[in-house]
Amino acid sequence: MTSPIVSGPIVVLTGAGISKESGLDTFRDADGIWSKVRLEDVATPEAFARDPARVHDFYNARRRSLLSSDVAPNPAHFALARLEEHWAHEVLVVTQNIDDLHERAGTSRLIHMHGEMLKARCGTCARVVAWKDDLGLDTPCPSCKQSGAMRPDVVWFGEMPLEMDRIYRAIAGCALFISIGTSGNVTPAAGFVREAREIAHAHTVELNLEPSAGHTMFDDAVLGPATIEVPAYVDRLLGAS
Repeated sequence: MTSPIVSGPIVVLTGAGISKESGLDTFRDADGIWSKVRLEDVATPEAFARDPARVHDFYNARRRSLLSSDVAPNPAHFALARLEEHWAHEVLVVTQNIDDLHERAGTSRLIHMHGEMLKARCGTCARVVAWKDDLGLDTPCPSCKQSGAMRPDVVWFGEMPLEMDRIYRAIAGCALFISIGTSGNVTPAAGFVREAREIAHAHTVELNLEPSAGHTMFDDAVLGPATIEVPAYVDRLLGAS
């Protein structure tokens, strides 16, 4: 596949597929996280109200996994950081992932629309703080000192994703929309490609291991591992610019 000649801002949407090759479990694969635990038990406000200890245990395990020495950014993460550095126009990465692998690779213009695993939020005073340790019912808020209200700063099912106005503004002004490693099953991110096509009249490209649920909305598709296809596609973009 040859990359189209594009001049203008780029919006990149990334999903679990880009981090899977760094050793992190996906949610929606056949053997993913939701095949082992019900999202209703660990990823909703109601679950946290009903059994906060169980929810904390689930996210504590994921946080420890993310901080493991075995987990590191892969070539796809580094390629996107390189695209941001060398592209003549603005590049914004919008990620559904709650890991910090984009940051570790050097991406600076980044929106975590589903929150961040390495942050915690107080339900009492709403303070958000960097957090790498376990959370529990006895964890006090560093700001208001109240115990029992700290939670992972992630967006649960039934909650509004973050910075949606900024995301839609960026999509409305982009020339190229790239989706990497997404299932196309999770809204509102699944609808971004339609916004890019119909509002921005942008060229749309899917880089994925297999076609997503919304694959027919993309102008082009490249199927294969993110660690191979994303660096190659970035090379073609930068070579054509």
